[in-house]
Amino acid sequence: MQNNLQSFSQNDYEIIRREVLYQGIFRLARYHVRHRTFNGEWSQPFTREVLERQPAAAILPYDPVLDQVVLIEQFRAGALANPSSPWLIEIVAGVLDADEKPDNVAKREAVEEAGCKILDIYPVCEYFVSPGGSNEYLHLYCGRIDASEAGGVHGLSEENEDIRAFTVSAEEAFILLQEGKINTPPAIISLQWLQLNREWLRQLWQTK
Repeated sequence: MQNNLQSFSQNDYEIIRREVLYQGIFRLARYHVRHRTFNGEWSQPFTREVLERQPAAAILPYDPVLDQVVLIEQFRAGALANPSSPWLIEIVAGVLDADEKPDNVAKREAVEEAGCKILDIYPVCEYFVSPGGSNEYLHLYCGRIDASEAGGVHGLSEENEDIRAFTVSAEEAFILLQEGKINTPPAIISLQWLQLNREWLRQLWQTK
C-alpha cells in the first residue's frame, strides 16, 4: 500500500537553475526544473515561481475546564478583497526563526498575541500551506490554557501588530465556523480537529 501513497522521491527531480526575483520579508524565486513523470520518462524543463518564507507555527488555545477557545482578530493586507472586511478571525501564529522549535514558537506567540500561557500542548498536524505557489510549511497545535482572564489587545508595536484576543465557548466557535465567519486554514483545521477530539482531550487535560 505504501507504493500507492508515494510514487516519487527527492531523486526524481532536478533544479536546473534558481533565480531570486525579489527579496523582502518574503522572497520570490523562479525555479527552472524538470522531473520524472508517471510514465517513467523525464518532463521537459519548465519554470515555476515560488514565494519562499520561513516555516510557521500556529496554536488554538483551549481551556478544557471552561470549554472555551481563544481566537484573535487582526487586519490582514492579503484580505483587502474580502467583501465584508480585511479584519479576520484567526488563531495565534508566528514564523520560526533559525533553529527554533515549532512548539516553542507556538507558546511564545500565544503570549505575544493573546496573553495566554500555554500549560500543555498537543500536535494537530503539519502541512504545506499553498504548495502551488509557496514553500510555506505550518506546524499546527492545540494548547491547554486557563481562559478565565484571557482577552484584550496584544501584539508587538514594532511590528505594527494590533491584535484583539477574545474568548468564546467551543460550541460558539463551531457555529462561527459553520456560518463561514472563520475562513483562514489554521483556524478552520484546528477547530474541526477540536470538534472531533474534544471529549478525550478534555479528559486528558482535566486530569492534569
